[in-house]
Amino acid sequence: MRPIQFFKMSGSGNDFILIDNRQPVLSETNLPAFIEKVCRRKMSVGADGLILIEESAGADFRWRFFNSDGSSAEMCGNGARCAARYAYLNGIADSRMVFETAVGLVTAELSGDQVRIQMTELRDLVLERTVELKDGPVLCGSVNTGVPHVVIPVADIESAPVIEMGREIRFHPDFGPAGTNVNFIQPMADGSVAIRTYERGVEDETLACGTGAVAAVIVTVSGSGKPSPIRVRTRSGGCLTIHFSKTRGRFGDVFLEGDARVIYKGELCEEAWAW
Repeated sequence: MRPIQFFKMSGSGNDFILIDNRQPVLSETNLPAFIEKVCRRKMSVGADGLILIEESAGADFRWRFFNSDGSSAEMCGNGARCAARYAYLNGIADSRMVFETAVGLVTAELSGDQVRIQMTELRDLVLERTVELKDGPVLCGSVNTGVPHVVIPVADIESAPVIEMGREIRFHPDFGPAGTNVNFIQPMADGSVAIRTYERGVEDETLACGTGAVAAVIVTVSGSGKPSPIRVRTRSGGCLTIHFSKTRGRFGDVFLEGDARVIYKGELCEEAWAW
């Protein structure tokens, strides 16, 4: 099998493998197993997810997004920004583009390594819900920003129980059967929001989550009335900026803005997944 050309990219610390699959270079046979192997750190390239860029009949391109465990996901905000810059750098789309995802069309606009995407319509916003856990009830908010998210305010982001509580809520029956992503947030004195995320499909804490950052802002401003835009401090140390409008309690024109950096380009050899 010939080596597979790829880009390694990072969106605020969320890292991805991107492959041009418009002329199919990957077999659908055992694709989840292939993705799980090449996304495994220290054994292969390593990444939070893998993105396939494919032909679209009605947009600049279509993407398929996969978590590092080989499962597919409907949307990923940081991945979408990386996909947009990848398409621009490879002559697939102009600096303003529209691409097809499992949750609908996404628009993107580039300025250098900064990419701004318009989020799909928010769904299932619940500002206060109680989840019964083994150590007692937890009060949280939840919203679907393309994928489902739970948002939990904490007093100290550094000591947040991201792995333990995050995993319990991710697999909680209240969010079955698909599960949910779990975000711990702390509003900061300068008006920004610090966030840590347990990510479904990665099954661990990630350094950033774009759809989680949007969920955090939506839940936060629903109760506080803070104006747009709001910066979200990710675990990587980078910042994401969330823009939105709010009319009669309803959110619209939600945009996610942040960096999409090319880390390196390379070739996947068969030994990257044949183990």
